[in-house]
Amino acid sequence: MRPVASALLILIAAGCQTTGREPLLLTEQVDIPRFMGDWYVIAAIPTPFETQAWDAVERYRLDPAGFVETTFSYRKGGFDGPAKALHARGYVEKGSNGAVWGMQFVWPFRADYRVMYLDEDYQVTIIGRSRRDYLWIMAREPALPEDQFESLLALCRDQGYDLSGLRLVPQSAAAGAAPAQP
Repeated sequence: MRPVASALLILIAAGCQTTGREPLLLTEQVDIPRFMGDWYVIAAIPTPFETQAWDAVERYRLDPAGFVETTFSYRKGGFDGPAKALHARGYVEKGSNGAVWGMQFVWPFRADYRVMYLDEDYQVTIIGRSRRDYLWIMAREPALPEDQFESLLALCRDQGYDLSGLRLVPQSAAAGAAPAQP
């Protein structure tokens, strides 16, 4: 088995374990069609595949069957690094008001994916996991004002996240350049 597939299986299997912690607070309602589109990854407690991600963008597209086709694109190691992309399929959990998904990279495993925060304008979101091992702060723009970012970090801490592993994701578009597409 390829190393990437093996690592994905380990990551997904770990996501199936329970934590014994209080459940994450979730956003009340996610209008799934409105959530679709591009989200710049501003900061993350990264998976092993994201530790060298630059210009990271998560793209969501609702397919005709109601699944969320997901593409995570990035440059590996720098703005001039090779373009990479990972593909997954999201399954919105019934009865969760759109806030709980299973994200499937490799069949039959689904990783935990929870919309912890979503602003009313659908411009900023925080995606977490019950285990509080990975985290993504994303926005429709490549940068956030410092005060807004700090309040998002406070929300994550309040939910039990240890932010010592948080990585700011460099975005060339934040400096005025268009992000590279894979």
